Amino acid sequence: MKSLLPIGITRCLNARLSRRIAFWVATSIVVIELIILVPSVYRRRQELLSKLQHLTSQKIAWIVATYPHQTPEDFLKQLQNLHYMNSDIMGGSLYSSDGQLIGSFGETPALSYPEARDVQILYVNTPEGDRYDLTCDTFPRLDDYLIILRYDASPIHREVWYFIVRIAGLVLIISVFVTGATMVVLNYLVILPILNLRQDLINAGSAIANHRLPPHFYAASVESRDELGDVIRAFMQMYHQISEAIAQQKQAEEALRQEKEKSDELLLNILPETIADKLKNTHRCIADRFEQATILFADITNFTELASQLTPTELVDLLNQLFSAFDRLTDKYGLEKIKTIGDAYMVVGGIPNPRDDHPQAVADMAIEMQQVVQQFHCVSLPVAEASGLAEGSTDDHKQGEISHQLNIRIGINMGPVVAGVIGLKKFTYDLWGDAVNTASRMESQGEPGKIQVSQTVYWHLKQQYILEKRGVVSVKGKGNMTTYWLIGKRSKSVD
Repeated sequence: MKSLLPIGITRCLNARLSRRIAFWVATSIVVIELIILVPSVYRRRQELLSKLQHLTSQKIAWIVATYPHQTPEDFLKQLQNLHYMNSDIMGGSLYSSDGQLIGSFGETPALSYPEARDVQILYVNTPEGDRYDLTCDTFPRLDDYLIILRYDASPIHREVWYFIVRIAGLVLIISVFVTGATMVVLNYLVILPILNLRQDLINAGSAIANHRLPPHFYAASVESRDELGDVIRAFMQMYHQISEAIAQQKQAEEALRQEKEKSDELLLNILPETIADKLKNTHRCIADRFEQATILFADITNFTELASQLTPTELVDLLNQLFSAFDRLTDKYGLEKIKTIGDAYMVVGGIPNPRDDHPQAVADMAIEMQQVVQQFHCVSLPVAEASGLAEGSTDDHKQGEISHQLNIRIGINMGPVVAGVIGLKKFTYDLWGDAVNTASRMESQGEPGKIQVSQTVYWHLKQQYILEKRGVVSVKGKGNMTTYWLIGKRSKSVD
């Protein structure tokens, strides 16, 4: 059955708003028809009763004309034949013009003579069934009488019910037609645009949530000038405003994210990641004690001479290249660069993230630092020639060039340290403790091109590395100490 319905009605039946509107349209039609039906039923009943009165009066006139009577009693006997002429007549009463009851036959009517003057019809409910008591119009020759007859109400009720059924069927047909037509019109004027607008809202929300390009909107093709068209145009305007606002917000968020990444990257270039995280979450002094750490100091041995032979720009460029190479080594071996002081470079292993092999990692880096330094050369001019070039002379200056081979001292020590960040400005992650001072002495009292380590470091490296005993060295602030030269790493034995 559903497949036989128009597509518009089928679609409307699936729409809650359409069903609600259709329900109220049908209900309104039914209520209006009921308001009209009640007086119509009353009028129909009165028509039937009037017709019954008229037919009965004609029958009485026929009786009078066919069977003339001499006395009222004779006339009463003739009226008894009405029951045979119409089985619906259950009885009657005959009154004289002055209200005297002449007689009754069959079921006696409940309508009395005085009541009959005011009310010509009386509905009565008896044990035998429903009855109507009617006064009948009399032929002019019978003005001296008043006739009240009792009728069976069943035929009248039946006719009234048939009338109600016919009207109800007509109302049902009208309701179905009007409701169906209303739903079809609603479908194309209201429901379909609303459903499409709902789908547009879903698509818009999905596009915004998933950061997709805006889809094709049904609302963009609507040119309706009514209130629904105003709503659709307001939706399109709202979507464009939201899209622009989201785009601007995303641009701002992206700019903020980039700035945050720059800030985080800058902070991580200054501090270890774990320390930077702590610094973001607290305003207190950050200080941690580590029971074992390996500290390395490195220093360019001929830096003073280089500083006198190179221009400031050349000197800074040289240090930048060299220390950048050292920085790559710290990343390679998972160590932590602490700082540079002039031409000195400081690295630590085992902090802030503890590890068991920090002595080996620092030793490997120290050995590779020597290899890196050997690859660096710098070319400079004597001071006098450099000043002459500054005045504009450029001829034959290559003959005065001086080549310098870089060299470094490296010192390594192990021991407990305290590491942290102090102060309020220009944060620096630094180390404190006797082990740090000893590592500094290992470097400063070493020899160019060599790596001097303390005895503590020696005990941790002697199985895997080649070390040469230097002997007892007087260390400032520590007294006599036995130190060693780190030569290189032992080759792995082949079984």
